[in-house]
Amino acid sequence: MSRTPWPDGLRFAFGTLTVLPVGVTRWDRPAARAGMLCAPLAGLVVGTGAAAAGLLLLFLGSGPLLAAVATAAVPAVLTRGLHLDGLADTADGLGSGKPAEDALRIMKQSDIGPFGVLTLVLVLLAQVAALARAYDGSWARGALAAVVAATVARLALTLAARSGIPAARPEGLGAAVAGAVPVPGAVGAALAVAGAAAALSALLGPYGLVRTALAVVLSVAAAELLLRRCTRRFGGVTGDVFGALAETAATTALVVLALG
Repeated sequence: MSRTPWPDGLRFAFGTLTVLPVGVTRWDRPAARAGMLCAPLAGLVVGTGAAAAGLLLLFLGSGPLLAAVATAAVPAVLTRGLHLDGLADTADGLGSGKPAEDALRIMKQSDIGPFGVLTLVLVLLAQVAALARAYDGSWARGALAAVVAATVARLALTLAARSGIPAARPEGLGAAVAGAVPVPGAVGAALAVAGAAAALSALLGPYGLVRTALAVVLSVAAAELLLRRCTRRFGGVTGDVFGALAETAATTALVVLALG
């Protein structure tokens, strides 16, 4: 096995999962492996930016709702909306009821169908409503929700890139990263994210700790269910599927963190 190039992996993670001008220097499998293992770090940066935007508006007196809108908007801006686009395309593919080849063709088209539009509207409404509820509880709870959701969203990508998950197409981001992450590495990333989230949420008390742990577990589980559905339906993963997984995990985490 080739030596894991961690600096190149960081560039791969931030260059493919954010708009930050880091410059991807390598696209080979070792770089893809390291990049997908570093994906939660990209999520941490995105989540921190989202929380900062929400807190700024909150402290300026905007109220929880506008703070929630700003928090939900930042990840979309920092990813050029690619994850939301992937969510919409995946919904259209799954909802088409067509064979895998035709469904993949539908997903590759530039337009968005009715399934995609409906899914986008409902997901964004859920994210904003959950964030508004979290900010209404306290500024710290809202900020924590933003950071945890964005980090867990990218953790879902790490887990989806594990060995044994095939690519649905021979080209694209899905093909570049599918099966690149060894299972022990994916499990290690999941444990690291869960541990960091638990440590951060401990500042909010025992109930905050339990709620955050539950959010991580359920968001990973929701993404895994969607991953299995997509691999059965399409024969593997695509870049659109990765986007759908990220948004599914983020939305699940936000909803759980808004409860109570």
